[in-house]
Amino acid sequence: MDYVQFTSKQRDEMLRAVGAKSIDDLLRQIPDEYRMREALNIPTGMDELSLRAHLSQLAGRNESADQKTCFLGAGVYDHFIPTLVDHLAMKGEFLTAYTPYQAEASQGSLQAFFEFQTMICQLTGMDVSNASLYEGATALAEAVIMALNVTGKREILVSRGVHPHYRQVLQTYLSDLPAIYKEIPLKHGVTDATELEALLEEDTAAVVTQSPNFLGHIERIDTITKFAHANQSLSIQSFNPLSLGLLKRPGEMDVDIATGEGQPLGIPLQFGGPYLGLFTCKTQFMRKMPGRLIGQTLDLEGKRAFCLTLQTREQHIRREKATSNVCTNQGLLALRASVYMATMGPKGLQEAAQLCFNKTSYLVSRLKDAGLSLRFPDQAYFNEVLVKLDRPVKQILTEASEAGYLAGYNVGEHYPELSDCLLIAVTEKRTKAEIDALVDLLAGEAAGVHPTETGHDAVQFVGRDLAE
Repeated sequence: MDYVQFTSKQRDEMLRAVGAKSIDDLLRQIPDEYRMREALNIPTGMDELSLRAHLSQLAGRNESADQKTCFLGAGVYDHFIPTLVDHLAMKGEFLTAYTPYQAEASQGSLQAFFEFQTMICQLTGMDVSNASLYEGATALAEAVIMALNVTGKREILVSRGVHPHYRQVLQTYLSDLPAIYKEIPLKHGVTDATELEALLEEDTAAVVTQSPNFLGHIERIDTITKFAHANQSLSIQSFNPLSLGLLKRPGEMDVDIATGEGQPLGIPLQFGGPYLGLFTCKTQFMRKMPGRLIGQTLDLEGKRAFCLTLQTREQHIRREKATSNVCTNQGLLALRASVYMATMGPKGLQEAAQLCFNKTSYLVSRLKDAGLSLRFPDQAYFNEVLVKLDRPVKQILTEASEAGYLAGYNVGEHYPELSDCLLIAVTEKRTKAEIDALVDLLAGEAAGVHPTETGHDAVQFVGRDLAE
């Protein structure tokens, strides 16, 4: 196909058609600091052999969790993934499948998505799950838009404990809508219930919280939900799916819409994505739900069959009547999550969650022995803790990286009042030797064990009961 060259007159006509005066006006949503003004620094063409060598050299500059011991979390975690997940999810039948518009030719994919929905409902205790969204951030944003549509109200209250990136995506979604965005401050690392009560108004459509929140603390979702419902507002929770192996499920706390990032369910770190958006809600909101819903039915011969039950999207010529602008799902990653959950089973998920908590508890005890402490020691946690340091966070992260450890996340970038704190995540993959070495690094001592010298612990650490 020939490239189309537009004349200045054609360009001006197109700009007028979209209501923009210039190209700069068209791109005004992009902040100046992110706009490239100079020419692209693109090298001249290469032969294939040179290009392969160049790309290999660039790829070699990346450092993966296979090369360094990973205590980095903040929404994405280095979990164990059974070999079976890769073996089944990478089958050609699934890799080549797209949207199953023709049910008669897509029964395998439809059944896989139906099983995914079923397992997500069982995991969360919610009534309905869709067949997935892009990732956790957009799933939460879609939940908020759904709450605005369901209630007809315009104000959204969002806890400051919600992931900063999620809040940023949410604000972007709401920027061109007649909606009011307000944040609920934190008190001692969790949502301030007193401030929440004061902020609730007649026009509040929903209260948005995350538990465990971005700082690793478990929120009182049941209490927050009661506040919301007393105000005729919806309660929206963002959750970590693996934590539900130990914690109360959103459905058990009367949450109206529950969303989450599905990455802990058998999805690798993948250098930042793609990931998997989980979306669940109560039955009465089903027809306002974004994305698609796979249903089970009978064919003409009375045999079990699967179909797209709800797919009210803009692609189906609904335009302004569409429930959302979501245009596809993460089918392959939803399949990975399905295989992971089926492989692990309820008992396996509980054991993985318990291991995460127990090993995090061991880290906390070792920090105490080393003279370090949690920033909010009275708050309950799952597998992430906020540690107060006596040396600059960036210095410690550099020292740890040089020793072969990704020590954690610098939360001061989003919470200036916590600039002396490090968010550390512990998964079931971390060993006693690795945790001991990390504590030595944080305390300013030489790490006694290099990650490549450690094996997996045979013992499952004994930590305090989560109920405590």
